Amino acid sequence: MDTTRRIILKATMAAGTLAVAAGANLLTPSTVLAAWPAKAFKAKKMDEAMNAISGKAKPAPSGDITVKAPDIAENGAVVSVEVKTTLPKVESISIYVPANAFPLSASYILSNQMETAITGRIKMAKTADVVAVVKSNGKLYTAKKGVKVTLGGCGG
Repeated sequence: MDTTRRIILKATMAAGTLAVAAGANLLTPSTVLAAWPAKAFKAKKMDEAMNAISGKAKPAPSGDITVKAPDIAENGAVVSVEVKTTLPKVESISIYVPANAFPLSASYILSNQMETAITGRIKMAKTADVVAVVKSNGKLYTAKKGVKVTLGGCGG
């Protein structure tokens, strides 16, 4: 079979599927795109970002939140982070790096059916704490983990 013909057939099938989905109103922005808290992600201070995400409440330290991150990150552009909690009725989990130009790195809104753990990669400009803020049962709780960012893994 000619490869050009295969490409045309695949493109036609994909376009047809999209046309049917659009015709059935399945591709409306409210169902396709996630909510984007632009004000929080553009905030240059951690307090401003936290207020934009969860209001003016001050988070209380909690031993029920675990922040896993490397002690030393060889590349600040890719730092693996995992946040787990045993708190009940978790509504959201946010990750902040106060030393970054824009402190809010990630924010997740969770449903009751989800496991209360998130994993991802964040960017860190320099050595700093990774701060997790968990909204549980209408209250805010926090935990943090220090991460040393090195250049090329040299420890400096």
